[in-house]
Amino acid sequence: MTEENNQVTDRNSRSAETRDSQTRRRPWQPPSMLDAPDAPPGYKFRWIREATRGHDDKSNMSKRIREGYEPVRAEDYPDFEAPTIEDGSRAGVIGVGGLILAKVPVETADERNSYFQQQTRDQLEGVDHNYMRESDPKMPIKDSDIQRSSKVEFGSRPTNNESSD
Repeated sequence: MTEENNQVTDRNSRSAETRDSQTRRRPWQPPSMLDAPDAPPGYKFRWIREATRGHDDKSNMSKRIREGYEPVRAEDYPDFEAPTIEDGSRAGVIGVGGLILAKVPVETADERNSYFQQQTRDQLEGVDHNYMRESDPKMPIKDSDIQRSSKVEFGSRPTNNESSD
């Protein structure tokens, strides 16, 4: 027998090794004021405005409740340390700085997003229609002439009057 045949191979998976299974230290970063627990299956979380500059925003809260949002109570997430509202009608709800955490079913959130995407498409179509209406038969505007891109530049560019050394 050769030495190669006498060797016992280690059949442990790499995940069983302690150095790989330990989590690495995360670098310091400022804490987020809007940390939230993981949403339960079938729901999405969203921070909604309850107050602005210390004044209740009842119309916004009423609108969000009618849209299907429900305030998230801290007692539903005992393992998550979160700031809560101490008094008033929303006592016990996760909230900070005039915002409260609310949950909404995923289907409702997707339907809401689809609605606003359709609103945006309709508005763009109206703008295009208005633009094309201005077309002159001598110089017609083609659909390919419509450009919907923008370019943002930082800093200033030298003008023709400025000399470059």
